[in-house]
Amino acid sequence: MARIAGVDLPREKNVAIGLTYIFGIGQSVDESIISQAGIDPKVRINGLSEDQVNSLRAIIETNHKVEGSLRGEVTMNIKRLMDIGSYKGLRHRRGLPANGQRTKTNARTRKGPRRAIAGKKI
Repeated sequence: MARIAGVDLPREKNVAIGLTYIFGIGQSVDESIISQAGIDPKVRINGLSEDQVNSLRAIIETNHKVEGSLRGEVTMNIKRLMDIGSYKGLRHRRGLPANGQRTKTNARTRKGPRRAIAGKKI
């Protein structure tokens, strides 16, 4: 089992798909990582040698911000927006969509389940 950046990568997946299990690595980034390491993207993770896993690990640690450090940076950016009182920060504070989506209908993920109003049929 390959463990990179604190994440156990699934053994039976291709390297190109398995790397996307790491927070902060998407498809375009994993293609560049694999090409830098000189690995065939069709190889499964359990087919990688220890040297190949170490080269992937080294490339990710030196060139990319992933997992804990990236999550911390995102959290600090949101906290900064809330502290300066920007519109986007206020939307985060109130638990509403921050990017201009409609809220009259939809937005149930951010707003939570509907609350029953006394005397009104839904």
